[in-house]
Amino acid sequence: MRIFDAHFHIINDDFPIIENQGYTPPNYIVTDYLEETTGMNVVGGAIVSGSFQGFDQAYLLPALKQLGDTFCGVTQLPYTTSDEEIIKLNQNGVKALRFNVKRGGSESLASLDYFARRVYDLAGWHSELYIDAKDLPEIIPIIEKLPAISVDHLGLSEEGLPYLLRLVDKGIRVKATGFGRVELDVANAMKSIYHVNPDSLMFGTDLPSTRAKRHFEYADVELIQQLFDEKAAEKILYTNAFQWYFK
Repeated sequence: MRIFDAHFHIINDDFPIIENQGYTPPNYIVTDYLEETTGMNVVGGAIVSGSFQGFDQAYLLPALKQLGDTFCGVTQLPYTTSDEEIIKLNQNGVKALRFNVKRGGSESLASLDYFARRVYDLAGWHSELYIDAKDLPEIIPIIEKLPAISVDHLGLSEEGLPYLLRLVDKGIRVKATGFGRVELDVANAMKSIYHVNPDSLMFGTDLPSTRAKRHFEYADVELIQQLFDEKAAEKILYTNAFQWYFK
């Protein structure tokens, strides 16, 4: 079954890397990613900027060029970024804006309402939140009104799942990623999200699994294939994310 990897990182220490919360990630370049996913039938995906890359774009554009036009970028930008720069990034394959609430390194949530609307109106980008879903209640009234939002790593926590499901019911997308870093019942969370909105779940490897308690395993893909019928598994592993990034 084909896979659109909706969430992975490329880390190239030829470009600026910022120590984050005492952590500096290992090098993980495009060839490392391609080698690790050999045989998985990954036909596209999204390179996601990490906290340790801040607002730097220099690593991202060469990586996108190397991977080809079925891959896209998710970047972090300051809200002062010009329209011209956003349009240029869009032309070079960037498709989304990330707010890293969990780790920092991105624009703050204070700019979410303004900036998420701006990049959507300007370039059709959605915005992605790396946030513990238990912290969602304070921003749910904002998120519910935004045009296109996704949440990383199943919302991270069991405590946050009810808030996440409320947003899924409103059309928010959720990445089925980072199974080795979450504090929840992965199978139950995925089934619950799919039940509320079959278009919501988008699988990603989260490679190279920086700071996760457990590295990505192919068993994470097999779990989806075991939990869902073939049609549902194809939506989660490929269709939902491909349409989200390349609509």
